[in-house]
This record gives sequence, C-alpha cells and structure tokens, in this order.
Amino acid sequence: MTRLIRHIVLFGSALACLAVYPAAAQEDEALQHAWQLLAGTILIDGHNDLPWEIRTNRDHPRDVEAYNLRTRTPGHTDLARLSEGRVGAQFWSIYVPGEVRDSGYARIQLEEFDIARRMIARYPERLVLALSADDIVRARSKGRIASLLGLEGGHAIENSLGALRSYYDLGARYLTLTHNVTLNWADAAQDEQRHGGLTPFGREVVREMNRLGMLVDLSHVSPAVMSQVLDLSAAPVIFSHSSARALTDHKRNVPDSILARLPKNGGVVMVTFVQSFVSEEVRLAEAAQDSAFDLIRSETTDSAQRRARMREYREAHPMPRATLAQVADHIEHARDVAGVEHVGIGSDFDGIEQGPVGLEDVSQFPNLFAELIRRGWSDADLRKLAGENVLRAMRQMERVASQLRAQRPASTATIQELDGAH
Repeated sequence: MTRLIRHIVLFGSALACLAVYPAAAQEDEALQHAWQLLAGTILIDGHNDLPWEIRTNRDHPRDVEAYNLRTRTPGHTDLARLSEGRVGAQFWSIYVPGEVRDSGYARIQLEEFDIARRMIARYPERLVLALSADDIVRARSKGRIASLLGLEGGHAIENSLGALRSYYDLGARYLTLTHNVTLNWADAAQDEQRHGGLTPFGREVVREMNRLGMLVDLSHVSPAVMSQVLDLSAAPVIFSHSSARALTDHKRNVPDSILARLPKNGGVVMVTFVQSFVSEEVRLAEAAQDSAFDLIRSETTDSAQRRARMREYREAHPMPRATLAQVADHIEHARDVAGVEHVGIGSDFDGIEQGPVGLEDVSQFPNLFAELIRRGWSDADLRKLAGENVLRAMRQMERVASQLRAQRPASTATIQELDGAH
C-alpha cells in the first residue's frame, strides 16, 4: 500500500508539472520527459552562492528580508524559479574571499552562516536546513527543498581544527579545501604552488573532516592536492563545482587522471555551468581580455581613461557564450572517464554573472536533462546524475565518520606542531 501511495503521489506531481510549464515546453517531448523524471527524484545542486549575493546586494546589503525570495530577485535564484527548476536539495555556499586578509576571516564567515541560516528559516514552507542524507529525503517527502551548507575555502578555519569543528556544528557539510588563494597548508589551482599539494597539517584537516562527517570538496585545489586527498581520504570526496579539463583547459577543471580515480574513492564530480570552465572559446576570450586589461592598467593611471579603454575593448571584442550542449558534453565526458555513478551537478548560480545559453538561472535545470534525454540517457542514469550519486556518497561518508568517531577523539594537532613555525 505504501508503494502504491508513493506512485500516486509521484504521478500527481508529474501532472502538476505538466500543468505549470509553458505551452512551448509541452510541445517538446524530451522536456516533458525531463519534468516527469525530476518530479520523481531528488535533484541536488552542489553549489549556489545566494548567501553572498544577499550580502553584497547593492540596495540592501545583508538584509535577508529585503532580498525577498517570494518575488523575482535580481539574481539567479528565488522560490518560484527553484520550483520551476525542480530543485530538491541545494548546497548553499558559505563563502569568504581568501584575498580578504587584513581583518581575518572568522567574523565574515560567521556572518555568512547567519545570512544563510536566516534565509532558510525565513521560508519554512519551502526551505529546511538539512544536515544528513536522511534529512534530504525527509525534506523531499514534505515538499520542501533540503538546504545544506558548504564552506567554500579552507582559509576560513584560520589554521584551526577547533574552528573546523565549530563550523561543522553550525551546519557545514562540506569544506572546499581552498578557494583561489594558496593556504599555509594546501595549494590552490589558480595560485602559487608552495607545498607540492598538502602539508602535514593539511593532511590532518582531511583526516579530521573524515572523522567529523564533512565532505572534502576538491574544487579549486591543485591537481597535487586532488591526488593526495584521494590517497588519504577514507570517505568519498566531491568536486562541488568543476568540469572536465580534457574539454576545457582551465586550471579549475579536473584532469582525466583524477576523474579515473573517483570509482575507487566513491566520489562525485559535480559539473558546473561556469562559462569559461565549459567552453574553450570563452576561456581563451577571457584570458585575452584579462591580458588586455592588465596592459591598460600598466599604461593608464587616470581611472576615467582606464574605464573608457576597457569599455572600448569590450565593445570591439564581445564575449562569446557557452551553451547548454557544452555543459552536457562535460557531463558525458566525466561519465565516460569516471563512470555514471560519479557525476553530479554543481551550477555555481549567483556566483557567476551569466550562465550558458539555455541555463541562465535555477529554473532551467530541466533543459539540461532534456538535452541528455535526446542523447539517449536512460532514466536510471539520469536519476544518478540528479542526486542519487551524491546521496550515496553522503551516506558512505556518514558511515565512515561513525566508525572513526568510535575509534579516535577529536584531533588537538596544530599547524605549528605539524608544519613548524607560522
């Protein structure tokens, strides 16, 4: 009887989806199929920067109530578009720029947790804080979006395992080991490689994350860090928002040699929508623009002249756009190298200015699934991509943490003890 009721509920959800999406979509058989599929599974997005978007909002910075998700927001995310996109669970990024060094990171980090948690609490009919895989499933059964917190950048722990544990207690369920800045204990992909990967303290951070039950996120780190974590971690890792370096030669993307190791670890690469990560043409155009702007800065001291020259460059060299099809290409490449059990989705909405054509905001996830349906993906494999792979990795991580907590206490190691004076 329980199974029958579940099928009735899912069928009703699918009919509701068909009733609300546009007439043009109803004429697209693959898009209809995508909506029906996502009505019966949990779509988990690995990375959305809405808390930082709220913090830096031009009109009402840090004002959770003024940034009203019940209305159309200026960014990529609001409640209506989350529903249209069939999002079932979202990792909200708790982000602090690693370049902010003068006042430390902890205050800004705690403010970001405060913004995220107040945002979730403000919409109890649609959002609910989730701390485990079971919480995600329970949220879905109640028609709410499971809201998880992902700590972006290990600089935020300020070389302290005690701070790491405190952030876990506040709800963080993954830590991106670095952002764009190399740390005292780990090399970032887009910064100086000072350590050859992880230092001894960096390895202790990974071990303590395994014991806590916090996913190790390898987006933003150097390939050496990726490899060393895969050697060390007792639990599955994730890449919360990265794509395939074989297709787009960006430092933030994942080499095939690392993708090929995910099956043994059980981890998941969550393919991102960042345009320069999924389109080689966009990557090259952005690199050319950066070089041109650096030259302008070196030649021009007057700020007005500098802005005018930059504007002229942009007008003469319009930036190309990545496409939904290119995102699908990265997903298929990751599937072909790592296996379909090790691929997910990590959009980076509200952390990017503009998504690829066809993936402009959170309402458009079904478009991506429709593209994969046209390419011949089975429903079983689409469900794995949507969220089953991440749920499996989380459950495995939780089992490892339960075992490790029974075996050893919290680590009291310091960076001074393991790496020397700092």
